[in-house]
Amino acid sequence: MKILLHICCAPCAIYPLESIKSKNHQVKGLYFNPNIHPLEEFNKRKETLKEYAKMIDLDVVYFDDYMEEKWPSFGDKRCLNCYHIRLDFAFKYAKENGFDAVTTALLVSPYQDHELIIKIANELSKKYQIAFYYEDFREGYRYGREVARSLGLYSQKYCGCILSRQEREAELTLKGRTL
Repeated sequence: MKILLHICCAPCAIYPLESIKSKNHQVKGLYFNPNIHPLEEFNKRKETLKEYAKMIDLDVVYFDDYMEEKWPSFGDKRCLNCYHIRLDFAFKYAKENGFDAVTTALLVSPYQDHELIIKIANELSKKYQIAFYYEDFREGYRYGREVARSLGLYSQKYCGCILSRQEREAELTLKGRTL
């Protein structure tokens, strides 16, 4: 199959890429993450993915849409909206560009709402008439982090949006540390 992998960051992409390729599928990356705050962090994650993609000869398409001002208004539904915005874009792109299926590196993180991601992806699969390639990549989360560290790749300290950054800063402040 020709699979489009939505990639949030290089460390999270490592295990899913290896797993998909080990099954002899073709894979192309998609970097579309308008939720990342601040812009410097967005660019750092994008540049790290470019560095990693070059190391492994991965074709990735990058989109620089940036929606920082919208995230605080999402409140309690921020993760739902965040997943939906990014996955909808990925499915639409895949449909328009002849892919057989879509998946996301978000499925590697034990910190993401796995079931919500699956639910949204299945709905979008029906909407765009393109398969959702599901695999529980969480078993490879630590492995991906270790590989990223060994390659000297940047690894972020929070999910991405302004609200997750504020939560992480508050958590670290209680421990006497900073981002």
